[in-house]
Amino acid sequence: IPNSVFSGGYSALSGIRKLQTKQKMMVRSKGVISLCLAVCIALCTHHQCNASASSSAAKLESAEALKEAMTKMKEKKGFRGRKEARKANIEAREKYVELKQAGVDSVSNTKESIAIRAYEMRKKKKKFILKKEKSLSAVLFPGVSPVEYEHGELVPIFAELVESHKTQVPYSYYSRNLPFCPRPNPAHARKAKRKNLGAKLQGARTELSPYDLTVLEDTPCTAICEVPLRADSRQLAYLVKLILRQYRVHLTLDSLPVLVKNPAMNYAARGFPVGFTTPPANGMGPPDMHVYNHLAFTISYLKDPDSDESEGSVRITGFDAHPISIQHEGHVGESVTTCTGSSYPQNNPRTFMTLSDTGTSNIIYSYEIKWVESDVAWSDRWDIYLLGGVNNDAIYLSMINSLMMTSFLAAVVFVIMVRTLRKDLAIYNDLELDLTEEDVQEESGWKLVHGDVFRPPSTSPLLLSVAVGTGAQIGTSVSITLIFAILKIVNPMNKGAMLSAIIFLYVLSGSVGGFVSARLYKVCDATEWKYNAVATAVALPAFLTGMFIILNIFLGIAGAATSVSIFTIIGVFLLWTCVSVPLVFVGSYFGFRAGKLEVSTKTNQIARFIPEKNFARRSIATLALSGIVPYVNMIVEFAVIMNAIWLNHFYYTMGFLFVSILCVTISCIAINIVTCYVQLCGEDHRWWWKSFLNGASAGFFIFLHSIWFLSHRLQLVGMLPVVVYMTYMSMISLCFALYCGSLSFISCFWFTRKIYGALKVD
Repeated sequence: IPNSVFSGGYSALSGIRKLQTKQKMMVRSKGVISLCLAVCIALCTHHQCNASASSSAAKLESAEALKEAMTKMKEKKGFRGRKEARKANIEAREKYVELKQAGVDSVSNTKESIAIRAYEMRKKKKKFILKKEKSLSAVLFPGVSPVEYEHGELVPIFAELVESHKTQVPYSYYSRNLPFCPRPNPAHARKAKRKNLGAKLQGARTELSPYDLTVLEDTPCTAICEVPLRADSRQLAYLVKLILRQYRVHLTLDSLPVLVKNPAMNYAARGFPVGFTTPPANGMGPPDMHVYNHLAFTISYLKDPDSDESEGSVRITGFDAHPISIQHEGHVGESVTTCTGSSYPQNNPRTFMTLSDTGTSNIIYSYEIKWVESDVAWSDRWDIYLLGGVNNDAIYLSMINSLMMTSFLAAVVFVIMVRTLRKDLAIYNDLELDLTEEDVQEESGWKLVHGDVFRPPSTSPLLLSVAVGTGAQIGTSVSITLIFAILKIVNPMNKGAMLSAIIFLYVLSGSVGGFVSARLYKVCDATEWKYNAVATAVALPAFLTGMFIILNIFLGIAGAATSVSIFTIIGVFLLWTCVSVPLVFVGSYFGFRAGKLEVSTKTNQIARFIPEKNFARRSIATLALSGIVPYVNMIVEFAVIMNAIWLNHFYYTMGFLFVSILCVTISCIAINIVTCYVQLCGEDHRWWWKSFLNGASAGFFIFLHSIWFLSHRLQLVGMLPVVVYMTYMSMISLCFALYCGSLSFISCFWFTRKIYGALKVD
């Protein structure tokens, strides 16, 4: 064998040995590196655990410090107490900022989140302006005590409306057009509360839901019903419409609305959505429709501190739901493999319950319930529902602005009255005061029309008297309702009860409207008091009822839950004819029996010529000025009321509303007295209708605000929701216009009697 072969083999063998040596070194180095990485990971994990534990401990410590500081803030007795309260306020603010920077949300039921909610809700727990309540429940539901539930007790979950902010057409949960589970047998549960008149007119419906709830007993995944939907069925079309228009299902448990929370986004909303949409798989065509057919309920509870632990009495402090879309496998009554005692459905794009537009979609509805003990007190369980509401500081500033504007206008009217009467008395009593010729000419305008200022209006004095009387009736009913709400006789959180109170008080205030209308009609030298009484009793109720019936027909055709039954309409008609109309006749009878309101001047046979007006005295300018001042006085409060009516926000600050209405009343009286004085100075004696229309123009600005609210805040879809919104806002604007117009006319009538009563005319 040649030596070259051996030498080549030897070199190859040595190369292999070197390679093996390198591989061993690499393996050893990899082992060392792996060991180092494992040690580093263990150290990092330990450090993160310690950091997480220390962070959790720091958050809990900050929460306790915040709670303690807020407790000190309530102690304001004496000078030292106020000083300590200010320090506690600064400390609470610092702890609140620390918790927010640490990423603590406001919607969870942890101690940190509870402390943050308590700090954010501290200004909302005010009964009126300065007086504070112990809890928000005492503000929202005065006099309501907690309900204790025993272990194993059946508690009903009630289904309310299925509604959306994009439409004002809610549906009943058990509507024949909606593919939900059928009504359960209510024999094992308590029945829903009986509805009042206001709730029936609003379409509020509370029915027993198909979900069974047992106190302190967790319920695994349970299938309750199966609903087949064909591609051409009407229910599928309605379900697609509900998903596209973002309808939400509202449930209640122990008077608590169901909440859908997202702690990561610090988000909580009432009601769970019917479904959702996703882009199509091929990227073209309409979106895919998915329905939420599984609900994971979480019931938070607190043990009754007054009961023994053996009794197991608890109070419900939270009602949350996590909606899930899942394509169940199997059939109800046989076997549903995706919904068993050991399975927990989750939202997974691969298993979404997708609605089919070609075949039949079998929707299996299911639910699960989990009971969780919470640190939330029963008195604080409503705090989360008012998060993100209106800022009370803005209401305070608006109220201060309204009070300042009202005080300024009242001062202007006082100056006009004092200056006018002083000069008149000085001139006609021959007092030696230094009055220039310019002052006399300035005041001579309104004096020249003394023979025509009390001339009855030539255009429909009957309509004017009816409008003024109706406005007085509206003002009386609303004022008494507000007083009842402040005195906690009526709960503003119950919208049905508030509407019922307004309707009944309006009916019972019929005598006020009849009396005012008859007195004014008699001033116009009219004698047909029965005709006036019938017109006062029929005009506004007939107009509003006609609009409501026409709207109710369209709502009934659409299958909306707000459509009122014929029996409710008949009940309202009987209430109107049997109570309101007789009271109006009683008021008109006494109004015509009373003596005629005397005036100090005689009316000339021939009306005085009215000179040409400048811009400040024209009707358009006075209408704009007289209407915008009351509107500006309550613009913030009106915006809050609009959110409560159309966006389902909670509204309970009746004290602020009473102050706003009081400011609107005073400012409306003051500005219209000023405009009436300016008009009389321009020798225009036709102030009767103008004074009423000047005040009623505030309703026009309310209507303009409603149009802005429709275009900027609401996202209504379809023609019927817009018609519903505009119809109800037209009713509200009309009633507000009648109230302000009545105030304006009565104040101007009093003003003219006063200033012309000071004149000594031969």
